[in-house]
Amino acid sequence: MICRLAAVAPKRRFGEPRRRKACATTPGFAFRRRAHILPAMASTPAPPIDPSVRIGHVHLKVSDLQRALDFYCGVLGFQLMQRFGPQAAFVSAGGYHHHIGLNTWESRGGLPPAPGTTGLYHVAILYPTRALLGDALRRLQRAGIELDGAADHGVSEALYLHDPDHNGVELYWDRPQAQWPRSPDGGVAMYTHPLDLDDLLSAQ
Repeated sequence: MICRLAAVAPKRRFGEPRRRKACATTPGFAFRRRAHILPAMASTPAPPIDPSVRIGHVHLKVSDLQRALDFYCGVLGFQLMQRFGPQAAFVSAGGYHHHIGLNTWESRGGLPPAPGTTGLYHVAILYPTRALLGDALRRLQRAGIELDGAADHGVSEALYLHDPDHNGVELYWDRPQAQWPRSPDGGVAMYTHPLDLDDLLSAQ
């Protein structure tokens, strides 16, 4: 297999995109060559992950960095922690280094993925209380942003929309675990029922 650097570039600094390798093989061949190991992996489950592990952040490719910041900071209220000109920015809640990264390294002026392709379904942003989820809904309404949907899932209540780059976004809060619906064998029994938005807006 013959590989070459797609472009000659100086050593990458923080905030710059990784250099990509272009390989003279069928794309994805290296993965497919080892695909036969996947059934064996599935039949031998790994030990449970430590329960304190969390998803730390999500990093999104965007077409226009300022437009993305206008949504995530200007509408939802995330704080801008660091910005690298028109190329990348990092935003968070509560002073964390970043919960969401945004970059245009490979996507400046680009289009959303076509239907029928794989990739991100949505980013889910967890609010600590129902009242704060109601506040998020008011922010969206003030900005004139329409919802794609809203649902009561039993374990949570959720608002669904998309950002300016058509990345799916879920805003939700979790009910206490003691209130989660359960199946007869004790498993979680989520459902999808309509969510009363007026009632959500009145949450204190």
